[in-house]
Amino acid sequence: RDALIEMLIAQYNLDIKYEDVCPFEYDDIAESLAQGNTEKVISQVVDAYNKIKSKYDFTLIIGSDFLGPTAASELELNAMFATNLGSPVLLIVSGNDLSAEEVATSAGHARHVLSENGCSIVSTIINRVPNENRDSVLTTLAKHAEINEPVYVLREVPVLSALTIDEIAAGLGGELVSGEGPDLQREVDRYVAGSGHVPMILGLLDAGVLLVAAGDRDDLAVAAAAVASSPELPSPAGLVLTCGVIPDNVTMRLLKSSHLPVIAVKEDTYQTLHKLDQIPGQIRVGSRRKIAAALAEFSAGVAIDELEKNIQLSETVVITPLMFTVNILEKARSEKKHIVLPEGDDERILRAADELLHGEIVNLTILGKVEEIKTLARHLGLDISAAQIVDPEDSPLRKEFADEYAKLRAHKGIGWQDAFDRMSDPSYFGTMLVYKGYADGMVSGATHTTAETIRPALEVIKTVPGVSLVSSTFLMCMPDKVLAFADCAVNPDPNSEQLAEIALSTAATAQAFGITPRIAMLSYSTGDSGTGADVEKVRKATEILQAARPDLPIAGPIQYDAAVDAGVAEAKMPGNAVAGKATVLIFPDLNSGNTAYKAVQRSANAIAVGPVLQGLKKPVNDLSRGCTIPDIVSTVAITAIQAQSQSKGAKA
Repeated sequence: RDALIEMLIAQYNLDIKYEDVCPFEYDDIAESLAQGNTEKVISQVVDAYNKIKSKYDFTLIIGSDFLGPTAASELELNAMFATNLGSPVLLIVSGNDLSAEEVATSAGHARHVLSENGCSIVSTIINRVPNENRDSVLTTLAKHAEINEPVYVLREVPVLSALTIDEIAAGLGGELVSGEGPDLQREVDRYVAGSGHVPMILGLLDAGVLLVAAGDRDDLAVAAAAVASSPELPSPAGLVLTCGVIPDNVTMRLLKSSHLPVIAVKEDTYQTLHKLDQIPGQIRVGSRRKIAAALAEFSAGVAIDELEKNIQLSETVVITPLMFTVNILEKARSEKKHIVLPEGDDERILRAADELLHGEIVNLTILGKVEEIKTLARHLGLDISAAQIVDPEDSPLRKEFADEYAKLRAHKGIGWQDAFDRMSDPSYFGTMLVYKGYADGMVSGATHTTAETIRPALEVIKTVPGVSLVSSTFLMCMPDKVLAFADCAVNPDPNSEQLAEIALSTAATAQAFGITPRIAMLSYSTGDSGTGADVEKVRKATEILQAARPDLPIAGPIQYDAAVDAGVAEAKMPGNAVAGKATVLIFPDLNSGNTAYKAVQRSANAIAVGPVLQGLKKPVNDLSRGCTIPDIVSTVAITAIQAQSQSKGAKA
C-alpha cells in the first residue's frame, strides 16, 4: 500500500476508502500497456476519477510513483492522464544529488513531454535541493526562457528521509514487541550491530542509534534497557532482535518499562542490516514531526497565494475543522510570535514544543529546571534545542520582575520579598515575561488550574482599555463552518453592559481567525415575541452593542435555531442580515453557554477549540488538564494569532 496515500487520508481525515483513491496497481494495467492499449488504461483511470469527482469539491490527482516496471514511460503516461482528465499540472522535479545544470535539464525534459501532450503547467517545484545549491538552481533555471511559470525550490530536509521506528517495523515486516505512541516516531540516524561485548556496545548507544542484535543476547538487551531508563544518558532510538528469538519475560519487562521500542524479526543480524539499507524514509501515518517539518519547508519555499491563484482554486464558503486547523497554523507561521510555556516538566508540553519548533510555527520559552527539561527531552527523543529554557528561580530577570510586581501590587500590601518569592512561580514569571515584552503570549493549564493561569494575568497584564472583564470564546468547528460561542467558561451571569462587552471581544476574536462576525445575541425568544427579565437583559445588551458598533451586523434577542438555520430564520426573522447566518453566538449566561457548547460538541461531532481568553492586553490562554498534544499545538497557534492581531491594533 502506498504510504503517501495512507498518510493523506489519515492526515486530512478523508471520508474515503484507500481502494477508491488508488484503484489500480501496476499488475492491473501492465498487460494493457505492454499490448499498446494505452487508451484503455486512460479510460479506466478517467472512469475511476469521475466517480471521485462527483462526490467532492476538489480533487488532487497524484502522479504515479515512478518505481514500477513502466518507470521509463511513466512521465508520458502521466501527461496523457492529465490531458484527458482536464487537469493542470504542478511539476515536481527532484534535485537530489543533481547539479544545477542537471536539474535544469531534467526540468526541461519534463516540460517538453508535458507540453507535447498539451498539458498546462501552473508551477514547477524543485524538491530536495541542498541548501548550498538553492540560489544556483534558481539562477540556472531563470536562464531557460522556455520556463515561464513560477519556479519554487524546496531544500533537502534530513528529517523527512530519516527512518522512524514504526517505518522500520513496517519495512522489516517485524513484530513490535515493545513500544507505543510517540516513542514509535523516534528517528534513526545509524545502526549498530550487536556483535561485541556489553562495555564496547554501551559506548555506542547514543540518541538516534538502532541496536540490531540476536534475540538470545539478553546481556545487550538489558544494557539497552538500562541506558534507555537512565535520566543521565541519551536514550537510543530502539532495538531490533533478530533470529526469531525473544528474551525471557524478566528482560522483556525491563525493556517495556524503559519505553525503548523493540522489534523482533526472523532474519539473522546480517540479513536484517542489509534489509534496513533498502527501506526508504517516507512520511507515513502518524509522522507528526515529519509532517510539521514538510509543511514548514513548503511554507518557506513556495509563494502559496501565487500558487493558489495559478491553480485557480475557487473560493468556498465551507470551512471544515481541518481547513481551520491548517489555516491557524499557517497564519501563526506567517508572523512568528514568541510564546511562553511555563510547564516544562510535562511530557505533553515538550512533545508539543518539539512539533511547534519543527513546524517553525512560533518561537518558544519553556520554564522549569533547565537540566531536568533537557534530560527529559533527550530521553523522549525530542529536539527542543531551538527553544529558550529558563529556570525562574535562577533567572537574572527574577529581581527585575520582583521590582515591577511589587510596584504593581503595592496597593494590595505586597512587599518586595513577597514579590521576589512569587517570581519563582512559573505562572507568575511567565506572565511577567509577557508583560515586560520578552514574549508575546503564554499558554498554561496542562498541570495548573484555570485560576492559577488567569490570576497572574488579571493582576499584571489586565484588560484592554474600555473592557472591564476577561471573557472566553470557544471556536466550534462544525462539519462545514466555524462558529464562535461566548461566554462559555468564565463569567457566570453577566449584566447587559458586560454582555455587550463580551460580544465586542468575541467579534474581534472571530475576525482575528478569519471569521466574518455576524453577531447573534441569544435568548429564549426571538425579536419582540417574549418578555421577562432575562429577555430584557439581552435586548438592552443588543441596543448597547448596536450603538457602540453600528457597522457590525447584530441581531437580538434571537433564539439559537433562528440564528443558525436559514429556514427557521425566514419564518421568525425574515430579511434579517444575521438570522440564519450567525457566526458569533453570545449566550446570556454561563449556564446556557457551557451547556450549549458541550451539547453541540457531542451531538454534532463538532471540535471545540478553547476556551480562548479575550479582553487581556496581551494573550494568555488556558489548557485543559486533560489536553492532548494537538490541543496544545492549536492553543499555542491561537495565542500567536491573538498576539499578531493585538500587535497590528497597536500599530494602527
